[in-house]
Amino acid sequence: MALAHAILALLLDCPFTGYDLTKTFAGSVGSFWKATHQQIYRELAKLEEQAWVTVEAIPQVGRPDKKLYSITDLGQQEFVAWANQPCDVSAVKEEILVKVFAGAIAGTDTICQEIQRHRQIHTETLANYHQIEQQFFADRDRLSNEQTFPYLTLRRGIRYEIDWIEWCDEALERLTNGE
Repeated sequence: MALAHAILALLLDCPFTGYDLTKTFAGSVGSFWKATHQQIYRELAKLEEQAWVTVEAIPQVGRPDKKLYSITDLGQQEFVAWANQPCDVSAVKEEILVKVFAGAIAGTDTICQEIQRHRQIHTETLANYHQIEQQFFADRDRLSNEQTFPYLTLRRGIRYEIDWIEWCDEALERLTNGE
């Protein structure tokens, strides 16, 4: 997936300033597609050149004008064409797995500490996802079609974090107790 498509996906719902888009990105698709503030702004400029988005300047007193980005019909057509194409399964790139794979060199204590650190991170992320689930999808039996799709991505994130926590527990048990 190109960053352009992640940005277009967010703009499908409503226009955003670059700043608001960056914040929204981090709290939504940023959970599974990483991009920096600078990357998003560079991509917005490219999207404007391709006529996939339009920009409206909003004057501000004593500050530079805000730029409000909206998806164009051409941008929607591009997004639909992209969405209708099959996608590849992403390759796994997990640094911790390389460390665990060669863990005999680093030592059990070092690897266990790293696994415990990762477990904590995944536990915190899972708690955040559960909070989002309660805040935005509390009545899961009555979700609209538009709500169902983001909910499904959230559920994938929840299952991903649960799986990592379970793997960390399994790895720590095996490394500390030899089972």
